[in-house]
Amino acid sequence: MFSLDRDSPTPLADQIEQRLHALMVSAQLPPGARLTSIRQLAVQLGVSPNTVVTAYDRLVAAGLIDSRGTAGFFVADSPANAMPDAVRVEAGEEQDAVWLAQQANDQKAGVLLASSGALPAIWLEDAIPVAAVQRGLARATAGMASRCPPQGLPELRERIATMLRSQGVAVDAGRLLTTYGGTHAIDLICRAFLRPGDSVAVETPGYFLLFDRLRQAGVNIVPVPRRHDGIDLDALDAACAQHRPRLLFIQSVLHNPTGWGSSAANLHRVLMLAQRHDLLIAEDDVQGHFHPGTPTRLAQLSGLERVIYYSSFAKAMSPALRLGYMAAEPALIKALLREKILSVLTTAALNEFVLLEVLAAGRWRKHLERLQQRLGTARVSAARQLREAGVLLEHPGEGGLFLWGALPAGVDVDGVVKEAFRRGILLVRGATFAADGAASPHIRFNVAFSQQPRLAEFLHDQLSAATSTRLALERARGAVSGSLPGGAAAASPRRH
Repeated sequence: MFSLDRDSPTPLADQIEQRLHALMVSAQLPPGARLTSIRQLAVQLGVSPNTVVTAYDRLVAAGLIDSRGTAGFFVADSPANAMPDAVRVEAGEEQDAVWLAQQANDQKAGVLLASSGALPAIWLEDAIPVAAVQRGLARATAGMASRCPPQGLPELRERIATMLRSQGVAVDAGRLLTTYGGTHAIDLICRAFLRPGDSVAVETPGYFLLFDRLRQAGVNIVPVPRRHDGIDLDALDAACAQHRPRLLFIQSVLHNPTGWGSSAANLHRVLMLAQRHDLLIAEDDVQGHFHPGTPTRLAQLSGLERVIYYSSFAKAMSPALRLGYMAAEPALIKALLREKILSVLTTAALNEFVLLEVLAAGRWRKHLERLQQRLGTARVSAARQLREAGVLLEHPGEGGLFLWGALPAGVDVDGVVKEAFRRGILLVRGATFAADGAASPHIRFNVAFSQQPRLAEFLHDQLSAATSTRLALERARGAVSGSLPGGAAAASPRRH
């Protein structure tokens, strides 16, 4: 098909990606054409399968090829063959929370989801094989007529409890509740424990859909700055003293959008402040599965006293299942269970039986190990390319899905984000993650998609142009200032 240049400084995976892209542009690989399998192409080119996987991953992320499970990889349809946007309803305004969530899930062909909160679909294809779905359904005695207890299948809750105990969280099946994911858990907490006029403390920057849900609940949002080692404790103490918040939403592990962690000392102080100010804590651990080590969590330190812990399998295992879980003391679980019944009645039995099968078979742990390795490799590649493009990464975080990068001073972040979307790259500005909407030079980068050279090239061009314009303006101002009577040049005494 093509050959590789072993003496070129361009990495082999990049060369494969470029060669395949060129074949698509020249129509030698037309829309719908099936690509050579990963193993076959690796043999033909004399490279490792992982090298081909990297190239294919990037092409999938760029929307140029589609992965169709066991059928293989196919060249994506051209925009002319895709469904027209006229049939698609936009749920929000550009760059607001609902709009961004819709873009990430619509996955329009050709759009590089560089700031998405999700993994590439190809990374999740092996998490739940068809056989696991069949065995999960076989567990249901009534088949597709099976009903799920509103609290969740007892066997599944016991499996989740075992998993949490291995992380140091002391919990049993009775203190667990299944959900449709982390966003559903947030909704249940708002329904069960918040009333209009209540104050709620949140980290800023933070999860943008949380802010919109709290505004919908009619509560007073109290922003507390997030630092690279945890929430700002002095600011939290002052906020509690002034506003008496009913609840604190916090992400202890792999904070979204920054990827930062929390020190054990910071979390101990948070619990002390919660005790002093009679504060209930909602701990979001949706990103925690991606952590390559053994981080400390509030639920672990507190024994679930004053803490509602929630996480999800949707991001790391399957968005198709959309299953999550909550852990809390029995009285709190009872209130949450009541709201679950009132809002959605129960979760889907089939989803829970399939998840039970995956956990029982031991696939979950192995799948996480593979994901963590791939994320680690992607982080190194993405960070290198972003830095070379001019993005500042002051605190790259502890691992996981996100890098929190700042654009150089003077660059119009909104302008860069809008131009990126016009060119088929989805970026999310830092202001979107600010609880008060404050301006920010930051952008959230998804490492799985941000290792795509197309993003680095765009950012390099944008930032170089912005820097050149700024320097030209500064020189022009200096020239004007120096030429004015009494200006710097005129005021300087002549030296002899």
